[in-house]
Formats: sequence, C-alpha cells, structure tokens
Amino acid sequence: VRELAPSPVPPQGEEAQARCRQALVARGWVRPEQATSADPTNYGERQPRDVYGRRVPHAPQLIVLHETVIPAEDTVKLFQTSHPNDDDQASYHLLVDRAGRRLRLVADGKRAFGSGMSAFGDVTVRIRPGSLGSLNNVALHLSLETPPDGRGDDDAHSGYSPAQYRTAAAQVLLWQARWGIPLNRLTTHAAVDRSRSRYDPRSFRWELFDQAWKAAATHCGFTA
Repeated sequence: VRELAPSPVPPQGEEAQARCRQALVARGWVRPEQATSADPTNYGERQPRDVYGRRVPHAPQLIVLHETVIPAEDTVKLFQTSHPNDDDQASYHLLVDRAGRRLRLVADGKRAFGSGMSAFGDVTVRIRPGSLGSLNNVALHLSLETPPDGRGDDDAHSGYSPAQYRTAAAQVLLWQARWGIPLNRLTTHAAVDRSRSRYDPRSFRWELFDQAWKAAATHCGFTA
C-alpha cells in the first residue's frame, strides 16, 4: 500500500469555491455542466480497503488529462453503453468538447475507469489480488475532444481549441480548490500509463494551459 505525501494545498471552503465558479462563469471560462451520465457498468465506488482489509487511499488526490481520439458524441455513447466485461469498461469524470462545453460523465466521488494499469511515480493502488495497480481510486479524469485530424494513430495533430484550454484550466482549478490538489499532481495518461500503449493527450501544449490556469486563478483570487 503506497500513498502520496499530504498535500501542501488546503481545500478551499464552499464559499470560496462558489465565488470562483461564479467568476469563471461570468467571464465565459466555463459553462454549466451538461449531464451525460455514463452507464453504471463503466464506473464504480472509490474503495477504502483492499481485498486484504488494508486501508487504501480513496479520495481524489491527482488529476489525469486524456483525449478522446473519437468525436465527443461518440465518446459519450460509448460510455453510456453497458459493458459487463471488465476489459471493455471505461469512463472519464468530465469531457471537454471542442467548443469548451463540460460534459459530466461520472461524479467526482465515484471511481471513473480512466487509467487501468497506472502509477504516479511508484504510487499505485491495488484493490484486487494479483492486479498491477491503478490510479483510478485516487484520480480525477479530464478528457479533451480530439480534433478531426487527430482521429487515428499519428503521433500528433493540430491541437486543442482555445476554449478547451480555458475550460480545462478552469476545471483543474475548481478541482484543486475542492480537493486540495497541488498543481504538480496534474499529469497525463501518457505519463501514468504502465501498459505502454497510451500516449494521450497528444499535442498538448503546457505553456497554453499554464497561461490559462494563471488567468483563471487570478479571476478566482487564488494566489497559492
């Protein structure tokens, strides 16, 4: 059982979170979430104990960025389809489409199936005996809709829209405020994947995200 060190960033109170949301909505950085709930087979509960009865981390402690590869509407349909087979189950907490809309698939308190075989450094959570470990028990998963020229296996594509960077930055900030997640625990599917088969989000430009995040933090009055 491995755990991340205690976060140096304290969660913000509900009033501060509400002021931040209102400021971001007023400036057009985020729109109200659209409910596009995933089928129950595609997500689960954050487990407080493993199969041996040992306590394991089970609250959001880091944020993983993804991309869809397929259109947003097809992604939603995929996650709303029942998948009884474990190998077919997948989901994100939120999907940001090309227009910057936030599509809510799984509630933050639930365990989305965004990165199966994964670790953050040497930190991973093993729920079942013999499993290789996953971050899903402690991760929040945010995905960006891939542009049309990226819907294949190429190494790169034309990138994400300004609206997507603004919305992604704002959503990351809101999650940080709610859960007390430091910015150095924002990572990518490519970085945490241990199957060596995931490379998303391709063509993600950290400097554009960083600019958007700093602006969003200023709008919210967050300085730390």
